[in-house]
Amino acid sequence: MSLLRRNLRQVWDQLRAKKPQMPQFLESVQIRKLRGIESLQITFGYPVTVIAGPNGCGKSTVLFACACAYDVSDSRDYSPTVLFPNLKAPAISDHLGDASFEYFFVADGSRVGMTWRRGKSWTKNFMGRKAVHQPKRALYLRTLANLTSPSEVRSILQIGSKQFEQSDLDADLIAFAHRVLPFKYRGLKLLQLKGKDLLFADREDATATYSEFHMSAGERALLHISKDISRLKDAFILIDEIEAGLHPYTQQQVMLELQRLALRNNLQIIVTSHSPVVLESVPVEGRIFLERTPTDVTVQPPYRDIFQRAFYGQSQDKLSILCEDSIAEGLILGVLDTLNVKLNLNPDDVVVGRDTGKDQFPQHVETLGKFQLLDAFVLVLDGDARQIEPAIQQAAERFNQSAAPLFLPGIQPPEEWIYAALEKQSTLYSSLLAAPSLEQQLKNLRQSFDNASDKPTNIAKNRFETLADALQRDPEEIARMVGRTEAAGGEMKVFSEGLEQAIYNWRQRGQ
Repeated sequence: MSLLRRNLRQVWDQLRAKKPQMPQFLESVQIRKLRGIESLQITFGYPVTVIAGPNGCGKSTVLFACACAYDVSDSRDYSPTVLFPNLKAPAISDHLGDASFEYFFVADGSRVGMTWRRGKSWTKNFMGRKAVHQPKRALYLRTLANLTSPSEVRSILQIGSKQFEQSDLDADLIAFAHRVLPFKYRGLKLLQLKGKDLLFADREDATATYSEFHMSAGERALLHISKDISRLKDAFILIDEIEAGLHPYTQQQVMLELQRLALRNNLQIIVTSHSPVVLESVPVEGRIFLERTPTDVTVQPPYRDIFQRAFYGQSQDKLSILCEDSIAEGLILGVLDTLNVKLNLNPDDVVVGRDTGKDQFPQHVETLGKFQLLDAFVLVLDGDARQIEPAIQQAAERFNQSAAPLFLPGIQPPEEWIYAALEKQSTLYSSLLAAPSLEQQLKNLRQSFDNASDKPTNIAKNRFETLADALQRDPEEIARMVGRTEAAGGEMKVFSEGLEQAIYNWRQRGQ
């Protein structure tokens, strides 16, 4: 397990312990007769919640309904009248019916219930209780439109041509930027004009400073969000489509930092997302899956893994093995066939990737090191690529990490090693491959290719593919069979033991 995943699990435990002590907490919201929702009850069991589901299932409706829960002590109006207006025009009307929102809160140690109900207008009541008031709380609401609004861009352009105030940003924001974004900043400044602001960045790896207008959409959104919420205390944070414009690694980092902020500042945070990375960045009790049926919107249980995988992709908590080509992959899968049984390993826990040249491995290590993912990868090189190891180690050291690649057996291409293994145990493989004349076929092909003038690598590949054609087998199928058969002894046993140790180390890091 990567350092990032371990940090996530640590903050999960801390937030679970912190939740009963939080002075303000929205426990639940029930939405009735609004935007195609007949009755939808949502309970929040963890301080940071991810609401997910297909487009049109009601995620934004839930987010806006939550925004109506508190009395916000500033000039903005977050009442249902503003967030859920009743449009009326000739031939056009919102058919809201008798819509209502029902909330239960923990507010300063007491449990409070409140209802917004729409009759001729929206009114609130406290379920018959007298002398009760709507809980007050700071609120931050950011929607996808906020992240790309043309008015934001126009305001940025206007600041640069007028007199503005300049101030340095505090350490919390700079630390947030350093942890979340893959590049580092020497400094961040805030330019302000009549309530509008512009971030100005000085990146360590850039030759010139540049303004927010020149940042990527994801970078700009992240810095603005972090600026807005890093100093909020006991606040309620609502963010629509948190992953917009963000790389998957950055999505995880953002969710980690949001949970750290929630822990430090007593925040309750609710975000919507379509991203499996964002979903898996909170524990199961922090995941809410919405599904729209023909008559209503329902909450799907978060433990239904098949639902999550169907809509959002596979688990992120996997061990990845990177090798050079399909033959190497076949050998590795053959070894894993034996290790899966021995280690009680689910085959879905390990992913094998390939089709990358040996000279590209140092570059891959730099990318993985940059995103702190080396712990979740095992690098496997062909036996004839040992000269690449120093470059791989140097690439990892630049990120204060280590990388020890495994090598397939032999000092030649894997096709040559497989061919030699077939020759050495031709009787056994003749039975396994249902090829009575295997020994003679191997001998004939060896002689046929002995006089070839190509590079040894090309000769080995062509000879092995010719054998596979003669046996009417896929080369990868033969490679897997040999990997599985040879895993118990000889050179392949050394590789198998190395892979077993790598799997053990990965499991230990996840504990």
